[in-house]
Amino acid sequence: MTADLRTRLGTLELDNPILAAAGCAGTGRELAQFFDIARIGALVTKSVMLEPHAGRPAPRMAETPSGMLSAIGLQGPGVEVFLQRDLPWLLSRGGRTVASVAGSGVAEYAELARRLSAVPGVAMIEVNLSCPDPAAQGRHFTDDPAAAARIVHAVRSHARSDIPVFAKLAADVPDLVALARACADARADGLSMINSVRGMAIDPATLRPAVAGGMGGLSGPAVRPIAVGCVYEVHAALPEVPIIGMGGVRTGADALEFLAAGASAVAVGTVNFADPSACVRILRELEELLEERGASAADVVGAAHRPMGAALGR
Repeated sequence: MTADLRTRLGTLELDNPILAAAGCAGTGRELAQFFDIARIGALVTKSVMLEPHAGRPAPRMAETPSGMLSAIGLQGPGVEVFLQRDLPWLLSRGGRTVASVAGSGVAEYAELARRLSAVPGVAMIEVNLSCPDPAAQGRHFTDDPAAAARIVHAVRSHARSDIPVFAKLAADVPDLVALARACADARADGLSMINSVRGMAIDPATLRPAVAGGMGGLSGPAVRPIAVGCVYEVHAALPEVPIIGMGGVRTGADALEFLAAGASAVAVGTVNFADPSACVRILRELEELLEERGASAADVVGAAHRPMGAALGR
């Protein structure tokens, strides 16, 4: 029997729990050359800002052992281009759209939520909190639970009530559970975790940082154990809050691991650069693993928290 892959993220029900992660799929055009983007649960867009943003100078990306270091700097054409060009294209392809948003303060995030809510087609908003806070000497909003809560509250207050708002959290923070709880208390409908982990690589030829600005975000298989641990820890503390898990997913078994840790959905990121058909392959592999267990996707969410021998499936 075919496994039931349906999952629920707040008020949003998806046909399956596999998403394309923000920043690794653009707005879908690149991946659409390799598979029908309507086949996956949803596509999370590259973070949208109010105004066009050039991003950081090159070099922006560097390979690392079992991962990738990136310092793109939220490059993008701004919300108007997204609304006039990218969102209509996504809707024409039948894809479910999760709009990632980024900004420099409460007012900017609030305006993005208002603009995205004014048009049909955005299924969810993901709040990228890994942005510098000008009022805190450039520290990221995700570093301070109170600052993160203010951003989430502003987005939730200005977004349409039928659009779930998920807060995207980083792992390298003083107290992840406190951050997650602050976002939930600020009326986030769910959480996405984890964002890339801050790191650095040195080019052995030049003895200079491998990416401009020195520090970048590490993603890929190297961060998966960190990400799974974060999902497990937060689900244990906030079991009623839905989670989109991400970080180094390459196979259906990796996706199953995140579901067992407590995620209701799984976002696929860095592997798309090497294997642009990865999302549908991972979906197929996950479905096969669930069929072997006689389980649905919902059955295995949080399975790692249950007593040994607890029943799964039908």
